[in-house]
Amino acid sequence: MKWRRLPLVFLLVAVRISVAETNSPETLPIGAPAPDFKLPAVDGKKYSLKDFKKADILVVVFTCNHCPTAQYYEERLKRIEDDYGRKGVALVAINPNDPKSVRLDELGYTDLSDSFAEMKVRAKHKHFNFPYLYDGDKEEVSRAYGPVATPHAFVFDKARRLRYTGRVDDSERPELVKTHDLRNAIDALLAGQEVKGKQTKSFGCSIKWAGKGEAVKQYFAKLAEEPVNVELVDAAGLKELRKNNSGKVRLINFWATWCGPCITEFPDLITIHRMYRHRAFELVTVCANYPDEKKEVLAFLQKRQASCRNLLFGDTDKYKLMEAFDPKWAGALPYTVLLGPEGDVLYRRQEAIDPLELKRAIVAALKEDRFK
Repeated sequence: MKWRRLPLVFLLVAVRISVAETNSPETLPIGAPAPDFKLPAVDGKKYSLKDFKKADILVVVFTCNHCPTAQYYEERLKRIEDDYGRKGVALVAINPNDPKSVRLDELGYTDLSDSFAEMKVRAKHKHFNFPYLYDGDKEEVSRAYGPVATPHAFVFDKARRLRYTGRVDDSERPELVKTHDLRNAIDALLAGQEVKGKQTKSFGCSIKWAGKGEAVKQYFAKLAEEPVNVELVDAAGLKELRKNNSGKVRLINFWATWCGPCITEFPDLITIHRMYRHRAFELVTVCANYPDEKKEVLAFLQKRQASCRNLLFGDTDKYKLMEAFDPKWAGALPYTVLLGPEGDVLYRRQEAIDPLELKRAIVAALKEDRFK
């Protein structure tokens, strides 16, 4: 193929494909020795292959916090550790993702991203019973193994030769699983037998290899260009807001420009808006300033890039408006309410929010029935 004869558009496509292929490493082949590592874990220790030298079988699983597929397999990995830990099998999980290469709109199914600090929170909250290691800064270990998606399992024998690589099983939904590939590989090795089906495809979120920082910057620049508006709302409008006939999970935050805690928590609300807005979710902010302060309110919202739906009290009788939305509201700001699609209250806070607690409530509200 002579590159000089190709149209420019095909040259650009070819270059992009070449870059993509270079960025994604080859998966470790069957029979290859286990690449060594020395990585920090959420328990404060650093682990390498020698820390698992007593194990007859070593299972290395590349997984992460934010991927919904990876989340569905967390309990299954814990059960594998419980079932095989006393049989000479060691399981270690490694997070391969560069957290700086993860956009907010990729976090729509999680309460946490993939930083080391957030890994510690996830492991504690989910009671991980296996070491959870971080490789997101350099990704050298992950590139040596070559996982395709999260989760991706690698099984090594006593000599630390790769005997199986691929999926944990064949379905995210436990009730639909027909082939327990990872368990089958472990059972075969424990029995001194060859593994049938030594390599399977892994399915899940792509690995967030470093180098996507510029794309993340462009994403934030695009967000900054979104229009920001504010409209007046009366008592009838607030009653409709509270009913929530939107069919979405609705987060409503009452605030004011003069309220210190309101100003402090506002960036967290915008982050939440950006994380979940592509799902059946919406954020509505309601400012408790007076109607004649609309210009000041809009300036604040524009500075914070609040491209969500924004309302402002349209009446000077604030008590009438408060009563119209929620008679239980004592009147303190900030005031935050999370409503289900049918108007049921899922979360209510008459003080500053706990962002993690609120995100967990949102994720639970958005969780599809088929995965409950």
